[in-house]
This record gives sequence, structure tokens and C-alpha cells, in this order.
Amino acid sequence: MEQKLERIEAVIRQGPFSESWDSLKDFEVPRWFPKAKFGIFIHWGLYSVAAHNNEWYPRNMYIQDKEEYQYHKEQFGDHKDFGLKDFIPLFTAEKFHPKEWAKIIKDSGANYVFPVAEHHDGFQMYKSEISHYNAAEMGPKRDVLGELKKAFEEEGLHMCTSSHRAEHWFFLSHGKEFDSDVKEPLKRGDFYWPSMKEGDPQDLFSKPYPTKEFLEDWLLRTCEIIDVYEPELLYFDWWVQHQAFKPYLRKVMAYYYNRGAQWGKEVAICYKHDAFAFGSGIPEVERGKFQEPKPFIWQTDTAVAKNSWCYTDTLDYKTPREILCNLVDIVSKNGNMLLNIGPKGDGSIPEGDLAILQTIGQWMKINGEGIYHSKVWRKSSEGPTKEIEGQFTDNQIPQYTSKDFRFTTKGSYIYAFALAYPKDGRLTIQSFAKSKDQNMPEFHGIIMDVKVLGYDKEVCWKVDEEGLHIKTEDFSSDFPVAIKVQIQ
Repeated sequence: MEQKLERIEAVIRQGPFSESWDSLKDFEVPRWFPKAKFGIFIHWGLYSVAAHNNEWYPRNMYIQDKEEYQYHKEQFGDHKDFGLKDFIPLFTAEKFHPKEWAKIIKDSGANYVFPVAEHHDGFQMYKSEISHYNAAEMGPKRDVLGELKKAFEEEGLHMCTSSHRAEHWFFLSHGKEFDSDVKEPLKRGDFYWPSMKEGDPQDLFSKPYPTKEFLEDWLLRTCEIIDVYEPELLYFDWWVQHQAFKPYLRKVMAYYYNRGAQWGKEVAICYKHDAFAFGSGIPEVERGKFQEPKPFIWQTDTAVAKNSWCYTDTLDYKTPREILCNLVDIVSKNGNMLLNIGPKGDGSIPEGDLAILQTIGQWMKINGEGIYHSKVWRKSSEGPTKEIEGQFTDNQIPQYTSKDFRFTTKGSYIYAFALAYPKDGRLTIQSFAKSKDQNMPEFHGIIMDVKVLGYDKEVCWKVDEEGLHIKTEDFSSDFPVAIKVQIQ
């Protein structure tokens, strides 16, 4: 272990980045990322075998006043006889076919993928020298992350990954409160180690602080993922913002960015909750977004289901329309969308997830030119419907009207996305209006042509002091529609 820690220090000393925020703010967002716009997140692990409620089943099954506790006893027996570790032999993944996953994701229109390398439960989905509790040695007995990397890159997808290890400090701690299989003594390398009883996990100064031993283990696991799989982006979930992690965050960021420089590869860390210094990585908004466009690149991470990140027997799916309206709004504000799917425990993609991905892919084939490689226009939106800002807000679905538009631009085109296309085919976009006062029009450009993507006829259009008027016949859509405005 000491040799591995010294190697990390050696890479940091070599530069070009040092473990200070001043140095790390010299980072640049990878050039491909703002162009990609749409990626896929994948939550798959032992919680997919339990397939009940959500991905926090491994924690909640040990909390005696939670529904999952009683469910577990009824379905699997007493916790001392069947605990979380006993899901591992059931995690056989007999229908896991990485090339099929890659093809499905490519066809969805996504450009990058984030399979979770390790979730809060501590089961590594990759081959590891640090713990035997990994998918290469147990359960599927396959290097899941490695196989996915190969399949994704063959499809031209950017391979990224995430670590949710930080929460493992306390995640299984309640198993110590009664007669379960989470028993002391626990030592480093054990599946359930350390299972420390926490105070308030929401408290950024929560005690007992993670120990040096745990933090070094976290650092080594993260650097192992970096070295072996060379992800183009690395994502950290909640709780790395805890005060105890701060020096280790700077260390892992310097190590990763220096390794990227050695590989000749542009890399970045995506993070939530201000865990890293602003400007040193890509900020995330979990299940939410901003109300206004931002001058910096950002990302939303959200899911096809409203109530879970993994496959369960009670998924509450969003509609493709809801997801696509959200995507368009995010892109208009300088953001990317990372959309999560949850494969079943056997490795198959659920029909509900698959149907959503297929619908998004079909929409992208028609409207994607206004999404990919696009940039923010001087205004992002028009219309009466206001977006809700903040994390955990994307289940509050706005009711868009035919007057609601979102804008992007690329080359000599401005794309106005109608979020609710009217049945009579008549639209007015006020942002393109002429003005009586020629010195102060809202729009100064010269419109040469107007097309409606997916509409195979010539569009009737004109511009006056009310705006750009558009009329189509015998055309409707349940999804956002891109209006392509050519500017001279």
C-alpha cells in the first residue's frame, strides 16, 4: 500500500497540476464534452438483484423501521442468515452482453457513458487488487467495467465512470444494531468495513470523521480505476464534500489530471454540492437544472425513472416527452444531460428503459442537429412557462404551451424548439420580431429561410412586428419540434 501511495505522490510531483486549487483551476473542459450534449448513466449492481424500492436497498434493509427491513425478512430470511453479501452469488448476469448495451446506447443518440464503478454498497464492478469483493472474482466473475469500456469505445462512445465509494464509510452501519451478518471485528478489505455509525450524514462536519485508513483506501480505489480504465470523465457522488475528504479530493484531482496529460487525453471530474473548487471541474445538478443560461459548462444527472436510479419492481417512469423537453431546456442553458438507466440483475435492459432510449434516438435523428455541437444563443428561452431551479426538482413537470420556445445556435442557423407544437400548425416566435424603432429591435439578423425539422413540405413563414410567424399543414408531434432559422 505504501508503494502505491508513493506512486500517487510521484505522479502529482511530476505535474503539470499540483494539489492546490490555484493549480487545479487551470483545468480546461474537454473539447468534446460541450459538443456531446447527451450521455447515459448506468446504475447496475447488487441492488439490481434485490430490485426493490431503489438503489439504497443495501442500506435500508438493515434499518429496522424501514419497509425494506421487513421485506427482506419475508423474501430472504433473517439478516444473520442472508445479508447483503448473499446477493453476490445470485448476481450471475447471464444476460449481460456489453456489445448489445453499446449498440442500444449508441442508437439512443448518446455520445458518452458513465457506468458506476462502485456504489455505496462497496461491491466493485471491476477487477481490483484492493478487495476481493469485485465482479471479476465474485458474482458475474467478469470485469464488467473493462468489458463495457471495450464495447463502448468500439461504438465510438466516450467511456467515463463514477465512484460512489465515499458513502460506504457509514452506508451499512445499521447492520451492527441487531443480529445480522454485519459483525465486528471488521478490517480493511472486508466487504462491510468500516460500517461506522454516523451522526447526521447531511452535516459536512459529521463525526466520527472518516479515518486516514478509510480515506487512503478511497484514494487508492479511485486511482486504481483511473490507471486501469483511463476514463475520459470521472464523476463523484454525494458526500465527498465532507470536510475530511478535502485534501484527498485535491490529491485525486491532481493525480487524474496529470495522468490525463501523460496519456495525451483531455479529462475532467464531474462533481456535486460544491465538493471541488469552482472552475476545477464540471459542476452537476442532480435531478434538476438552472433557470437561466450559464457562462460555464454544467451537467444534469437524472434518470428515466422518478423514484429510483436502479431497476426495481416498482419503477415510475418519466415519459419520453418529459425527458426530451428537459434535454432541450438544459442544452439551451449551456448544459449537458446525463440520463440514467438501470439494467436488471441478469444484465438485460428493461423494456421500459429500452422504449425510452429508442424514442429519444428516433427524435435525435430528426432534431439532433439543433442539439449536438450547438451553442447558447443570446437568449435561451421565450414563453410564459417558468422553469423550477435547483436539485431534485425535475419530477415537477412544467406544463408547456405553444408559446414556449428554447433556442440554440450553430453556424448560420438558430434553432427554436417548440416545446408544445400546436395542432393547428400556427406558431409565432416573438424573439425574431421586427421593431418600429429600427435602432432598438430585439433581433437584428436577416432571416433567409425557415424549416421545421421532420416536416417534409415547404414552411409558410413571414416576419413582422409581432414576430416570426410559421404555418404548417397536417403536421403534429407529441415531442419538441426544432424550427431551423437560417440567418444571412
